[in-house]
Amino acid sequence: MTITDGVSAPGSGPRLHDDGLRSFASDNYAGVHPEIIASLHQANHGHQPAYGGDAYTERLQEIMASHFGAQAQAFPVFNGTGANVLALQAVLPPWGAVVCASTAHINTDENGAPERVGRMKLLPVETPDGKLTPELIDREAWGWGDEHRAQPLAVSITQTTELGTAYRVDEIKEIADYVHERGMKLHMDGARLPNAAVHLERSLRDITTNAGVDVLSLGGTKNGMIFGEAVLVLNPDAASGLTYLRKMNMQLASKMRFLSAQLVTLYEGDLWLRSAAQANAMAARLRARLESHPLLTFTQPTESNAVLAILPPAAAQRLRHNYRFYDWDPNRGEVRWMCAFDTEAPDVDAFCEAVNDALEASTSDQ
Repeated sequence: MTITDGVSAPGSGPRLHDDGLRSFASDNYAGVHPEIIASLHQANHGHQPAYGGDAYTERLQEIMASHFGAQAQAFPVFNGTGANVLALQAVLPPWGAVVCASTAHINTDENGAPERVGRMKLLPVETPDGKLTPELIDREAWGWGDEHRAQPLAVSITQTTELGTAYRVDEIKEIADYVHERGMKLHMDGARLPNAAVHLERSLRDITTNAGVDVLSLGGTKNGMIFGEAVLVLNPDAASGLTYLRKMNMQLASKMRFLSAQLVTLYEGDLWLRSAAQANAMAARLRARLESHPLLTFTQPTESNAVLAILPPAAAQRLRHNYRFYDWDPNRGEVRWMCAFDTEAPDVDAFCEAVNDALEASTSDQ
């Protein structure tokens, strides 16, 4: 018996979805970049040592050092929540707390994992645009030495934010200085870090290591990978124990070469840049085509691959007949539209036409 006996040839089974379908709900809806698929196929031949002893994980360390500095240490993991929990655990004692924006992914979309699994207290702060400032951090950065309060020992910022806004280099440096002066550590959730680098026209190192970030959750899935992210320790003096924490938190891949091969392909050349640039450009196109419509209000600047707008409920209901997207603030009709690495101009144009039709139809129904 061969290993292919009884197994259908690739593509011979029933197609389960319309591969021409495009969504504006999340960049997680997109497929996998063909170059990533090719890298997995290449990595699949022969045997390689398990648990990170493979050639791909070794090469990944070199690539991350070229982007983030010789001191950078990369720890591939399965997903973004795992990356965030591990990164924050590595910079905190058990009594530590993390100041973050109330809209941060660790606060709103990780089902309490930082607090339940990571055993840390989150101290969320309301922000107008998803971005923290020293003044906003100061609202929760207090109480050191008070045994009745979880100790604020880290700050987590998101680049780009859940609202699609980007921290400028000077803003990150200002936060880093504030944090370090108080003996705290700075974590960055960089699930969409490439999108920020494209918007800011700065290198990955400029907006992380050089700006004072201590530990980084580096994105991959939202920029064309099938699965996987990485925790990057940018300041070795600020984090410890990741070798053990990764295993304890079930984020250690035995066949790590398949995580690392994707990250190598994404970051070795300019694939990360091309993919993020395409997503950003399509978001800019979407906004430009709809910005003049009198019934639409845009609530945040479009600085990445996200567009936030207030859409009348009747129009939103009609639009959902053909397109998926998420409500951001249902109380005021705010929605979020996301573009991905594989979003093309015709996709955006068809969506914008559907938005216009939905707005027109909702107006005529009144």
